[in-house]
Amino acid sequence: MREIQYREALREAMSEEMRRDPSVFLMGEEVAEYNGAYKVSQGMLDEFGPERVIDTPIAELGFTGLGIGAAMNGLRPIVEFMTFNFSLVAIDQIINSAAKMYSMSGGQYNVPIVFRGATGNAGQLGAQHSQNFENWYANCPGLKVVVPFTPYDAKGLLKTAIRDNDPVIFMESELMYGDKGEVPQEEYLIPIGQADIKRTGTDVTLVSFGKVMKIALAAAAELEKEGISAEVIDLRSVRPIDYATIVESVKKTNRLVIVEEAWPLASISTEITYHVQKHAFDYLDAPIHRITNADAPLPYAPTLIQAILPNVERTVRSIKQVLYKD
Repeated sequence: MREIQYREALREAMSEEMRRDPSVFLMGEEVAEYNGAYKVSQGMLDEFGPERVIDTPIAELGFTGLGIGAAMNGLRPIVEFMTFNFSLVAIDQIINSAAKMYSMSGGQYNVPIVFRGATGNAGQLGAQHSQNFENWYANCPGLKVVVPFTPYDAKGLLKTAIRDNDPVIFMESELMYGDKGEVPQEEYLIPIGQADIKRTGTDVTLVSFGKVMKIALAAAAELEKEGISAEVIDLRSVRPIDYATIVESVKKTNRLVIVEEAWPLASISTEITYHVQKHAFDYLDAPIHRITNADAPLPYAPTLIQAILPNVERTVRSIKQVLYKD
């Protein structure tokens, strides 16, 4: 094991897969000459050349369509969005072409493509650059949606995504690119759709994914000081969702709190709540709580950002409420 940055784990995953398979290539804004907006692709142009690490114009709809066409013709593109906020310009291609092509062609065309980049709030970036679209893309059949938390998970899941024959939405956080974690030297893969229990517990199940896992783990550590044992589950992917791991945990703890950085309507937490009440209702000793963004565009002022986003204090309070301690 060695400790590397999140961005380095992503770079290793892409580079290893490009060495293994000549059909894999990377394209996107500033991925080549500038080494990536967040330096994820640093050095890859030097190793693989301009035919496999390709700078694109600022035209998400266009280069997304090119990537999908390449995937339909036997290549395995990795399309980087500088932020998933900009993927809205290309959402027609992602939904109506990439996600649906296998079904519409009766299985004649696979679209083995990865769309990756930064998601969510990253500070004072304003309403148009701070949005979460995990639940939007997870709503579409034909897509897989991955949101890894640790460098270890990021590398193993990205390698799996690149080898997948279906389109994969791979969402990162620009606030995590510098985070460090242990990653093996040897090759490994992590299956998409398999949650990970980051912390075992007995009193309450706490579910999250992506960078919000920091809040979940910090809340669990805070509650431990008061003798409350929280089991923390990292979904790692939100399509497919590993419902079985959540249900089995709820059967043990009898309580569930879900925290995510997204607007409340039709969120991932809403879907999990429905599934758990259907399949583990008799095990619940309290109503399920969810913690999301406030139902409003993200403002610019730091004080308002803090008020709108999930945080440790809100999470701790919710957990105490389901335990009838608040």
